[in-house]
Amino acid sequence: MRHSLDLSQEALAERASLHRTYIAGIEAGMRNVTLKTMEKLAHALQVPTATLLLDAAGPVGRSELARSAATNGKHEPREILVAAESLAAVELTARAFQQARIINPLQAVYDGQEALDFLFRTGRFAERKPGDCPQLVLLDVNLPKVSGLEVLRRLKADGRTRRIPVVVLTDSGVSKAMAECKRLGAETWLMKPLNFKGLAAALQKLGMSWLLLDLPLNL
Repeated sequence: MRHSLDLSQEALAERASLHRTYIAGIEAGMRNVTLKTMEKLAHALQVPTATLLLDAAGPVGRSELARSAATNGKHEPREILVAAESLAAVELTARAFQQARIINPLQAVYDGQEALDFLFRTGRFAERKPGDCPQLVLLDVNLPKVSGLEVLRRLKADGRTRRIPVVVLTDSGVSKAMAECKRLGAETWLMKPLNFKGLAAALQKLGMSWLLLDLPLNL
């Protein structure tokens, strides 16, 4: 993409307000990329961020170097909670994240009570540290035991968790339930099953600059 615009690494770095060696490291697959950096690069290349994400999605795989850098470097991956009604739904969600090459760890729960236990450090999650709130919740509205709507209601009503962004997963499209989710404070919603294009669009809308991406970008 950089070559099609006849841009040198130096010129792209200047446009994106990044260091040239950082651009070189990204192109060589040696550097992790945050979504904030992706937004800078997309602006410099004059393309939507989602387009750059789609262009970057290739064979799934996370390098040892990326995992090491994410764990030990300046940017530590932040956790994402996936509350879904089945293992199959979680696997599809994980695949979408892999295709987007997002290396933030996913924590899966399979009913609304487990989601509440995770968020409020009760039940089997009682040993979680107070500062271990997830940075994003993907919430299926059709959860057993406690509904997704009730989980959302409690999450947004509590001062400890109300600032956590919530993306609601639904199979019914725009409906009364979706209007209620918006009223309760959900940031956006996506149709199930979650796929890469939907995920990229939602993340662009949310502006998740804390996400870490393992992207050998073809700039």
